[in-house]
Amino acid sequence: MSLNNFYWVSAHLTDKGKVRSINEDACLDRADLGIWVVADGMGGHAAGDLASGMIVSELKSTNPGDSLGSLASDVEQRLQQVNHQLQLESEKRGGEIIGSTVVTLLAYQGYCIYQWAGDSRIYLYRRGILKQLNRDHSQVEELIEQGIVTSDQVEQSPIANYITRAVGAAEELELEAEIFEPCDGDLFLLCSDGLNKEVRDAEIAEILSLYSFQEAIQKLINLTMDRGARDNVTLVLVQAQSVGFATPGET
Repeated sequence: MSLNNFYWVSAHLTDKGKVRSINEDACLDRADLGIWVVADGMGGHAAGDLASGMIVSELKSTNPGDSLGSLASDVEQRLQQVNHQLQLESEKRGGEIIGSTVVTLLAYQGYCIYQWAGDSRIYLYRRGILKQLNRDHSQVEELIEQGIVTSDQVEQSPIANYITRAVGAAEELELEAEIFEPCDGDLFLLCSDGLNKEVRDAEIAEILSLYSFQEAIQKLINLTMDRGARDNVTLVLVQAQSVGFATPGET
């Protein structure tokens, strides 16, 4: 869909992987609204699929509004409502946490905002370079920042899967957000951590450089499955295009 300065195209895929019995991930792919979302229900907790599903269901009716700020505000308010609903549901079930990570990308009039809570990621692929835009809200990430562990030690850490923020995890949801000005041809990849558990950033960049839009997202899922897919995996790939812009790998 064209949202003023850009024509936005997007695609998504999700899979429960090879280990989990159900898929606790959910996603929203709405180029017509300028909103894309990945939510990862908290593994090991009660009804993670309920939590991620509630996020996507609520955000489907987001009002684009008349500014990027109003769009972002509407999304945040809706996420706060879901957070409150999950708190009530937790009380009904005896207090066990029911939660989900969330990462969003919102586009309006040539600008974007991305918001997140937890360790689901948003990447930017621009001119051959892949960059993670957000910072994982995890105990491991905090330890890395403090210099207690190195990134090479992350996989061996016993708290590798501990996140510090999530929708439903606390009385008040803490969302982090950044505004961003996209360029022609920018690719945004939103994903649950099922991808980065199996596929390195350099490999993601290589696939985005070699394959067309639709092929790239399928290749990423396939590689995740080939590596064992220990977790659910969900990808949303979004591109800002001008008229006549060719997607990667296309001629």
